[in-house]
Amino acid sequence: MKKTSVISAVIVGIVGVAAIAMMMRQKQRSPAAEASAKESGALDYSRGPHGQRLLSSQALQLEVTVFETGVEPHFRVYPYDSGLKPIPPRDVQLAVELNRLGGRIDKIAFVPEADYLRGDAVVEEPHSFDVKVRASYRGQAQDWAYSQIEGKVQLGDDAVKSTGIEIRAVGPRQMVTTLEVPGEIKPDANRIARVVPRLSGVVTEVLKQVGDSVREGELLAVLSSRELADAKSAYLESSQRTDFALVKLAREESLWKKKISAEQDYLDAKRVFEEARLAQTVAAQKLVALGFRESRLDTLATSPVEQLPRYEIRASLKGTVIERDVNVGEAVPAEKSLFITADLSNVWVEGSITAKDLSAVYQGQPATVISADLGREASGRVTYIGSLVGIETRTAPTRVVIPNPDRKWRPGLFVTVRFVTKSTTIPLAVPTEAIQTFRDWQVVFVRYGDWFEGRPLELGRSDGRWIEVLKGLSPGDKYAATNSFAIKAEIGKLGATHDH
Repeated sequence: MKKTSVISAVIVGIVGVAAIAMMMRQKQRSPAAEASAKESGALDYSRGPHGQRLLSSQALQLEVTVFETGVEPHFRVYPYDSGLKPIPPRDVQLAVELNRLGGRIDKIAFVPEADYLRGDAVVEEPHSFDVKVRASYRGQAQDWAYSQIEGKVQLGDDAVKSTGIEIRAVGPRQMVTTLEVPGEIKPDANRIARVVPRLSGVVTEVLKQVGDSVREGELLAVLSSRELADAKSAYLESSQRTDFALVKLAREESLWKKKISAEQDYLDAKRVFEEARLAQTVAAQKLVALGFRESRLDTLATSPVEQLPRYEIRASLKGTVIERDVNVGEAVPAEKSLFITADLSNVWVEGSITAKDLSAVYQGQPATVISADLGREASGRVTYIGSLVGIETRTAPTRVVIPNPDRKWRPGLFVTVRFVTKSTTIPLAVPTEAIQTFRDWQVVFVRYGDWFEGRPLELGRSDGRWIEVLKGLSPGDKYAATNSFAIKAEIGKLGATHDH
């Protein structure tokens, strides 16, 4: 029995200490904390049977709520007498004024419905306003006033400046609607060349590497080719036969004219010369077809014998070596591709357009090529749109040509191609970075004096940087265009509620 009494005394003591501590904490609450709580609407107020704000006088009490479950927000006011006994709504005349930032006043009248008075207007978001209530019951008028705070915060000029918030006025904007597709940089196929030897041989020299710039006709490599040596020998032999036949023709012509020899001897000599000359022409054309320069044919007879198999491989156009597949000492066949050169002063950007977007792209259309890796852009025009849509991909190829004077746009680089599809003037638009998510709204923070308030918006088209405002702002409204997240953070610190 004694033990039970001791335990009871200890429990009572603990409860007493806890109660005293709680009272001390309440007494120690700072004035600044009280003010912040008051601004945020976090302080408790009297509540009625439905758990909503209760306005009281001696003869009349009104429970006020903004009802928005499954319907557009509107006021519902439940009337009671001093003992919280319901009063018929038709016995109460009621009017409410909502004073919003910027001087806007919404006046709301009420009609009886069921056991409450229903407001005749939608209460637009945000539900942040100073409320004035005037009621009349049994010939007596009663006024109340209170504030409903939601989604707003007070920031002075110094705070705005320190957080880097830029204030702008809402107005029109020239908005460009674009279409973006993935693309890849490729060489201009009209300015690319595969260098093949055109005859077999053994590589004796390689003068160019991948990435080297070359001029048209510049020497790339040298082969030793028996086939070329044979072709040169055949040409030299045909040249000698032609020279010998020419001398014999001249002698036979002279003898025939002097009537020393028969005309038939002259005609035979002429036929032999023409056959020799034809053989020389054929041999020369074979050398030219193998890449031997025609201007050097006359010097071939005086060239050293060891130069007969020398075959020079030269660039067919100005550009850059983008591939090399040849090494010294390698035996190469006539059809092997030894080098690939490309003129990269202009490059192609190849993309794929889906079937649904084909109508937005046309030949000659301006386009912007963007590389996130390089951090640069280039402008060009559409030069080709595929006539067929792929069966599997359901896309059509498109090509944009862009200048590449500094060779930074390298083939193989993945890029984004942006097409301008439409340009229109939007009456009201804000930067996309000004938009913040607050509750389930998309808002911008509108400025009134030192106050910033989240304004819910209905949004329309966007070009990625600006977005159209269909509803929620008026021309000239001042708003936070940059760093608006700082305002959202300040509102979050206040703990503003959505308690109606």
